[in-house]
Amino acid sequence: MQHHEDLGQIDNHIDNLSILLYIKLMIKRDISTNILSAFKQYPIVSITGPRQSGKTTLVKNLFPDIPYVNLESPDIRIYANEDPRGFLSDFPESVILDEVQRSPQLFSYIQAFSDDKNKSSQFILTGSHNFLLMENITQSLAGRVAIFKLMPFSMHELKSAKLLNRQSDAHIYTGFYPKLYDQNFSVYEYYQNYIQTYIERDVRQIKNITDLNTFQRFLKMCAARTGQILNLSSLANDCGVTHNTIKAWLSILQTSYIVHLLYPHHNNFSKRLIKMPKLYFLDPGLVCALINIETKDQIKTHYLRGELFETMIVSEFLKYRFNLGREPNCYFWRDKMGREIDLIVDKAGASIPVEIKSGKTITEDYFKNIRYYCSLAKMDTASAFLIYNGSENQMRNTGHVIGWNLLGQRMDDIFL
Repeated sequence: MQHHEDLGQIDNHIDNLSILLYIKLMIKRDISTNILSAFKQYPIVSITGPRQSGKTTLVKNLFPDIPYVNLESPDIRIYANEDPRGFLSDFPESVILDEVQRSPQLFSYIQAFSDDKNKSSQFILTGSHNFLLMENITQSLAGRVAIFKLMPFSMHELKSAKLLNRQSDAHIYTGFYPKLYDQNFSVYEYYQNYIQTYIERDVRQIKNITDLNTFQRFLKMCAARTGQILNLSSLANDCGVTHNTIKAWLSILQTSYIVHLLYPHHNNFSKRLIKMPKLYFLDPGLVCALINIETKDQIKTHYLRGELFETMIVSEFLKYRFNLGREPNCYFWRDKMGREIDLIVDKAGASIPVEIKSGKTITEDYFKNIRYYCSLAKMDTASAFLIYNGSENQMRNTGHVIGWNLLGQRMDDIFL
């Protein structure tokens, strides 16, 4: 799909994002260059990520001349399961195998084909279930495969396509799933269908959960805790299930890219630090649907507004790392007095503090915890970052100030 000829004329301050849903386009994905580079070096490239994050669209656009096979199709899956060698022989050069975790016995044969020096076979594997896919990769393909995780759109990708709204609430409510930007979907109906499909189909493929109603209540309880310290006992009590059940269900949400656990960063400043992780959803739009926010206007006065904004920003940091083909190097810091840094970015020789504020007016209070942390770490506050809900881009003696809609262009400054 090509960019709409009038896309450049669309004013970024359009408040009603639904107008943009009619525009059909192929937004360039930031992960593309790294996938193409890996394809030249590895016999196998794996791309996983949440359902409907754009994996199929991406691989078809990056590799238009390579045959595409979807193992969700029952007849194709039967053929692959009953005659894996014959099935793979149909593709002597390269093949894209979508939802490949549905045929786990293929992995051993893929290994054999990729190791055969008389063959030049290359494989691109995609799937929505990280656990099922990675389990088979670990067992059969370790050392032969480049692994990538594709998330929904990033702010940088939307800004490049002139689709980044100036109002953060519009993106918190809409979220970042591709279909909401290139097809005419009702945001509310899209997420209701997404949630239902996820629970009734994806969850059952990962683990046989008999009480799906309780699991759906658990999912809603987690959404109401996004951006907060994870208390397993409290969550178990609210859901009416055991502590171990909650741990198992959280693992399902993690492996299907619904949530991410941000762990505390332990410096040697003090032993009195929080040890529990914080829970974040990877898409704020999904959170809004789960906590029954039906319009973006409801966000302005919602009691979780700060956590929703923080969820959106933290997910951008995770996407940045995933798009590089790397695991996140982000943590948070909090002592038992409640002093907290929302994100600590670990990089060679330094730990960079990042504060996130949902307000639009910068106040000195925003820098209070930055100054405290930097004094403990014996570092210059000028190395710190504040991301807020405005649009200024400033360099202060208390740190870099970045408006939320400028974050995509400034990620390199933080990480590199």
